[in-house]
Amino acid sequence: MPDLKSQISNLKSDYAVIVAGGTGSRMQSALPKQFIEIYGQPVLMHTIRAFFESSAAPQIILALNSNYHDLWAELCQRHSFTIPHTVIAGGETRFHSVKNALEIITEANAIVAVHDAVRPLTSKQTIEESFRVAASNGTAVTAVKSRDSIRQLNGDISACLNRDEIYLVQTPQTFRASVLKEAYEQPYTSLFTDDASVVEKAGYRINLIKGDHSNIKITFPEDVIIAEALLSKKAIN
Repeated sequence: MPDLKSQISNLKSDYAVIVAGGTGSRMQSALPKQFIEIYGQPVLMHTIRAFFESSAAPQIILALNSNYHDLWAELCQRHSFTIPHTVIAGGETRFHSVKNALEIITEANAIVAVHDAVRPLTSKQTIEESFRVAASNGTAVTAVKSRDSIRQLNGDISACLNRDEIYLVQTPQTFRASVLKEAYEQPYTSLFTDDASVVEKAGYRINLIKGDHSNIKITFPEDVIIAEALLSKKAIN
């Protein structure tokens, strides 16, 4: 096994950690959703390309379940996918996958974006803004306002919430490396549903940045159809 730290050069100071731990259970598919082909390539390739083509130009670390490393290498060869990236072993949970990635990032002043592998439609503008805000403020979490009415269920009683105060969190979630590393020294808890929750628990303020409703997370079969349509439209434009 090569030394992973040696694969991370000092040419760039920023990183994107792509978390690809999905198993495909909710997709009703034997193939994990990050490998499902949309618009001619696996979802994961579209996701990596979005970061590579942004002006942020981060070094890319892919945290992938070890059982799928060989499959990923085969897919890269089949699709002539040559965008530089470092593949590491994913952990038991998203928390542990991110923690594994942080172990090979040594620059304290780096900016690190963490992104879902199955969000292939993130715009360059969103990526670039996330790095800009995180560099200035330490944290930048992509989110969109709810379009729907919101109700909170407590037992068998539901109550209306003000949707103008409700934001739906997306990725990328971007932070100064020093902030993220400190936050990930905390013991794991099931309350950590994303990176923002980990960083917030460590005492840091979370700054929200404007996301996009087209930045969908491919979770269910119908999401593939939507992503295909959006990628096709993007290619035409």
